[in-house]
Amino acid sequence: MISDSITRRSFGALMLSSAAACGQLPFSNPEVEETPQFLEGYGPIFDAGYTLPGIPEEYTQGINRRMEGFYTGEAEPGTIDVDPYSKFLYLIQEDGRAVRYPVGVGRAGRSFSGRGTIQLKKKWPGWTPTQNMIRTEPDVYGPFRRGIPGGLRSPLGARALYLYRGGRDTFYRIHGTNDLESIGNSGSAGCIRMFNQDIIDLYNRVSTPMKVNVRSEAESLRVDPEYFGRGVELPPKFLDADEVYNALETDTPPDFDAVDPALIPEVVESEI
Repeated sequence: MISDSITRRSFGALMLSSAAACGQLPFSNPEVEETPQFLEGYGPIFDAGYTLPGIPEEYTQGINRRMEGFYTGEAEPGTIDVDPYSKFLYLIQEDGRAVRYPVGVGRAGRSFSGRGTIQLKKKWPGWTPTQNMIRTEPDVYGPFRRGIPGGLRSPLGARALYLYRGGRDTFYRIHGTNDLESIGNSGSAGCIRMFNQDIIDLYNRVSTPMKVNVRSEAESLRVDPEYFGRGVELPPKFLDADEVYNALETDTPPDFDAVDPALIPEVVESEI
């Protein structure tokens, strides 16, 4: 453990200073429509032909946002440390600091545990429920057994990091999500969810292979008792499969060569 680390309150102080800078003005004209406010790093993003919406501030309140500080855990530098009990993921840097991201984790009894390795990472990945998911929750996952291609409707979001153990795919992922409510809570079938803005940030920092440690209950209590048990367990969400597949027929696939229209200079035609 790093001895000269910032306290957890220091992590909070860093967050509060950033939040204040993005807060709303004290006075506003009720007749003028205000521009939505987002914390730094959580605004709209153009990616692969899509404009991802910003994350409303109601979901990034308090500690439920990306922060950086000194690492106080027990994993090695250059690795990822996940605490499913406090709902945080740490990317540990070589200088003893870490980037901490809020995550959503699996419901009780549905989670990856122990150690693994990120062997593969993908942009805008497609998703197919595993046979185990279909068997244990047929009403939730059965209608989607043929899978969903990569794009805005994929449950894996904008990016996915694939967890392996012993050279074999575990079928657990660290991935993006549109289910904003699940971040900071337990609501998945076992994978580790992140805001799309956060998984894009993490994806850009991760080189494969990279070791991953998922803390046990004892380790979480030992390292981070302050936030142990954070969040609630959410029930599974039921989606209309016919509605989803019908919508997919008109969706556009990811375009990895797309250029943000905001970066294209406007051409003004002059009169001859």
